[in-house]
Amino acid sequence: MNLPPEFISIITNTFGEDGEQLLSDLPALIEETSRRWGLTDIQPVSNLSYNFVAFAKRTSSLSERAEDVVLKIGVPRDELTSEIAALRLFHGEGACQLIDADEDRGFLLLERLRPGVMLSTVEDDQQATHIAAEVMKRIWRPMESASLLANSQEHPPSGRPALQIFLKLTDWFDGLRGLRPMYNGGTGPFRKEILERVERSVADLLVENHQPVLMHGDFHHYNILSSERGWLVIDPKGVIGPACYEVGPLLINPWGDLINRSDIRSITKRRIDILHECLGFERQRIHAWGLAHAVLSAWWSVEDNTGWEYALAFAEMIAGLDIK
Repeated sequence: MNLPPEFISIITNTFGEDGEQLLSDLPALIEETSRRWGLTDIQPVSNLSYNFVAFAKRTSSLSERAEDVVLKIGVPRDELTSEIAALRLFHGEGACQLIDADEDRGFLLLERLRPGVMLSTVEDDQQATHIAAEVMKRIWRPMESASLLANSQEHPPSGRPALQIFLKLTDWFDGLRGLRPMYNGGTGPFRKEILERVERSVADLLVENHQPVLMHGDFHHYNILSSERGWLVIDPKGVIGPACYEVGPLLINPWGDLINRSDIRSITKRRIDILHECLGFERQRIHAWGLAHAVLSAWWSVEDNTGWEYALAFAEMIAGLDIK
C-alpha cells in the first residue's frame, strides 16, 4: 500500500514489531473488514497517525442506499480496547456512534460525522473553548456507570476485574518515573524546576482524586468534530481519573500552531477563565493539570521519538503564568 511515510514512522516508533506487523497485514485486514461489514470505496483519511482510518461505504440488506461509515484498524492493545468500551458507554451522547467492533482483531466500524469539521477551524477561540467545555460535560461518566458497563453481560471485560478494561491516569503519570533513568539521573531537555513542580502537584492531585470520572483522555480541537447532532468527539482513550485532567490536552492545542501566537499567554489565561466558569474547577487546578499534561506529552514524545520541543515550549509558557 502507498502509505504516508509519517504514518509508517509513527506506527513503527510507537508499536515496534506489532506496528510493523500491522503495516504488513494491512491489505489483508482491510479485505477482512470489507467482507465482514460489506464495505466498499475505502478511502484512507489524509491525516493518518496511530491507526489506519478510512472513509467507506457500507451496504446493507436493510437499505438500498449505501451508508457512509468510518473504518478504523489498529494494533489490538489495551488502549484500543479501552476506546471501544468508552464509545459503548458514551452511546453516541457527545461522541460518534460505535456501530460494531472486534477488540481481539483491533477493528472498529464508526458513524461518519458530517460535515465533520474540526473544532480547530473555529477562529473565535473563546467560542471554541465554550463549545469544548460543553462537550466535556456531555461525555464524562461517573465511576458507577463505567463499572456497570465493565460488568455488563453484553460486553464483559474479557475476564479482567471491573474497570480494568479502561486506562488509568495514574498509570500514565507513573510513566514519568522512567525519565531520570533515561538521562542517567538527570532531566535531559526537561527543566528540573518544572519537572519537580509537576511531580509534586500531580502526586497531590491524584491522591485527592477530585471528581473521578471516565473521560476522553485526549480531548482537543482535532478530536472534536461538527455533525448533524452537534459537536461530537472521536478517538476517546477511555481514561479513569480526576475530571479536570481533561483540560490539559485542550489547553496545549491546536498542536504546533498555538505556541507561535504572540498572544498565547492571554489566550491561555482566557481559556482557563472560561473553563473555570463552565466546569467549576478552580483556576489553579486547571493550570496545574495543563502544565502536568504538557510535561507528560513531552515525555511521551521522547519515548516515541516524535519530537518533544513543542510540548516543552508550551510547558515553559504555562509554568510562567500567574494564575489567581
